[in-house]
Amino acid sequence: MTQHVLILGGSGRIGSQVAADLLAHTKVEVTITGRNPNAGQKACQALNNALQAATMPRCRFVVVNLDNWEDLQRSIALSDLVIHCAGPFHHRNASVLKACIDRGVNYVDVSDHPSFTCKAIALKAKAQAAGITAIVNTGIFPGISNSMVRRDIEQLDQADKVHLSYVVGGSGGAGLTVMRSTFLGLQRPFEAWINGKRERIQPYSKREVIDFPHYGKVGVYWFDMPESFTVADTFPVRTVVTKFGSVPRVYNALTWSVARSCPPRLLQSNLVIECLSRVSSALTRISDRFSGVGVAIRSEVIGVKHGQLVRCRSTLFHPNTAIAAGVGTGTIAQLLLSGELEQPGIWTPEQALTTPMFDAAMQSRGIEIHQELFSNPLAHPTEVSFAALC
Repeated sequence: MTQHVLILGGSGRIGSQVAADLLAHTKVEVTITGRNPNAGQKACQALNNALQAATMPRCRFVVVNLDNWEDLQRSIALSDLVIHCAGPFHHRNASVLKACIDRGVNYVDVSDHPSFTCKAIALKAKAQAAGITAIVNTGIFPGISNSMVRRDIEQLDQADKVHLSYVVGGSGGAGLTVMRSTFLGLQRPFEAWINGKRERIQPYSKREVIDFPHYGKVGVYWFDMPESFTVADTFPVRTVVTKFGSVPRVYNALTWSVARSCPPRLLQSNLVIECLSRVSSALTRISDRFSGVGVAIRSEVIGVKHGQLVRCRSTLFHPNTAIAAGVGTGTIAQLLLSGELEQPGIWTPEQALTTPMFDAAMQSRGIEIHQELFSNPLAHPTEVSFAALC
């Protein structure tokens, strides 16, 4: 029997890439939703055209109002899996997840803010009782980045510190929603796990220069990400650092200026956030031609192996951030649909995916992750082959 996947926000940049990944790698039928019928039908047509096969269309578009409980329940009841891509998630409640629990339908999302992650995890017992598996924070970062950390930690006997850094080229191939998420992340200080306790951090502060694949040396800044507490909750580490930057580097300066000079009261205004997001989106449409829309991630874990202090470092580059996010979510969705991943409750990627599962998923999509071990801070790295880790 053909399986049916409902992708809320599936007509958007990220949602449509999730749909594209599933249509290319599984035999499911996909229903994408959105608020704009014209844009939705256009996205659906593009997805069907990309299949390049003389088969019946496997994607359709419907308008679903997330605030209409009956409408939402009805759509979910017809699905084998629900993927929530309708961000930004900063102010979202967990109504979609609650509806999935009520209907006994597995759930995946691309949420990227700790406040939403906490709301979702609070429903863990209900999800377990209903027998559904829900994976939150999928995508590229968070998402693939979480599993990179787990992969690094498992190379050590004991892990102490995790440092996650991300850099995105221009818009990343994403839409206004991602721009909104960036500026919403500047609204207020947040808590990070530092030296075994919660510490208050100013967003976009404490610049650090990191050497990334493809981009070289780029400045990154503290940014509020779910990994800052989900990694600490999953593994016995004392510190988790999450920093973000962008290229061209002028965007780092502009974002830093907004975080430092814009009065907090203004940053709380939806109108100001929308204005900043639209201006940034217009600028990146120009700069994307030169910077590209790629993403690079560096995970570094410091700990002990065979009694020695070591660093385990993994790096990843993909030329299109939105496509990479689609892979991160699509591979987890595929595992759920196939029954390979069945773990009732609510989890993040590093909690749900074993490293062999993750490695196989990345290989199936041609995603390369380079991992190195440093015996001490000054030593030359020893590269660990991908095959040796499987």
